[in-house]
Amino acid sequence: MGGAFEAALQIMIARHTSTIRPDGVARAPAQARTHRSFLPQLAALVLSTCAVVCAAQDYPSRPVRVIVAFTAGGTTDVLARSIGAQLAERFRQPFVIDNRPGAGGNIGTEMAVRAAPDGYTLIIDSVGPIAINPTLYKKLDYNPIADLVPIVQIADVPNVLVVHPSLPATTVAEFVAYAKINPGKLSYASTGIGTSSHLSGFMLSQQARFEAVHIPYKGAEALNDLLSGRVQFMFATIPSVIAHVRADKLRAIAVTSPTRSRSMPDVPTVAESGYPGFAAGSWFGFFAPKGTAEIVIAQINKGVNDAIAVPAVAQQLVQEGADPVGGTPAQFRDFVQREYEKWRTVVRASGATVE
Repeated sequence: MGGAFEAALQIMIARHTSTIRPDGVARAPAQARTHRSFLPQLAALVLSTCAVVCAAQDYPSRPVRVIVAFTAGGTTDVLARSIGAQLAERFRQPFVIDNRPGAGGNIGTEMAVRAAPDGYTLIIDSVGPIAINPTLYKKLDYNPIADLVPIVQIADVPNVLVVHPSLPATTVAEFVAYAKINPGKLSYASTGIGTSSHLSGFMLSQQARFEAVHIPYKGAEALNDLLSGRVQFMFATIPSVIAHVRADKLRAIAVTSPTRSRSMPDVPTVAESGYPGFAAGSWFGFFAPKGTAEIVIAQINKGVNDAIAVPAVAQQLVQEGADPVGGTPAQFRDFVQREYEKWRTVVRASGATVE
């Protein structure tokens, strides 16, 4: 029935079982002889533990709420609805997407942290709220690294360096050379201070040693100004710009993942374009409130892994700009910890902060 139950049972038995006198005659401890409370306590423990385990084994027996800490139609939302539909089919229960945007994803993330750890509130979250915001925001009332349980990584979604077609650059080398002979004249958009979009631009400008003006936006306004030419370049998630690249409204220069994206196989990485080790993409995965039963974690993990293994689902994700990942909860936990440590260093170096 699980390690917790067995440990509690062993402790209770140890406290109440008989002791052996020096003459070898067994006798019950005084507490057991006087109170005889062991059996009722044991019965209560067995019944309560059985109720928890049986409920987990029947999971899910009602609709599951899946929080998305961003607006409908964004990358996180698109992935959540795609995977949620697959889970609903597999578990024969609705997986209801609940968009709770605001404060860079902190509002929805905190809702998940405060939710009951019964498996009926989960969250699909991303690099920002999980790995960046704990350093970026100075007054978070929770710690997503400690207060959420990683279940499974759904996908990597690399950022892609896109430029307005008016910019005379088709490679990273050409882009950097142009930026260096025009110091401070290039502007780059981002989806907000401290986002992976912003920090990707900061990292490249630092490593390549050029100056550019950062202009933070909220939501789609950043892309609109890039398309109009008001700003010259941007690190954007592939799903948000892939249609514009295909329509030749934007030019893709390089992706920020360690290896090429399956969504844009002809576009080189920043790392292979002269900046080894450069990696600054987005990622998305399932999390649960701390204390959620391991059997529930295992079931969701298996459901997601099974879903993204379906060729049609994997192809859909790739078409949307996401590279399917999957894996175990332990692998995702270790990945999240590495991401937190990486972005903590970058955020501090950038000086970005949000009160």
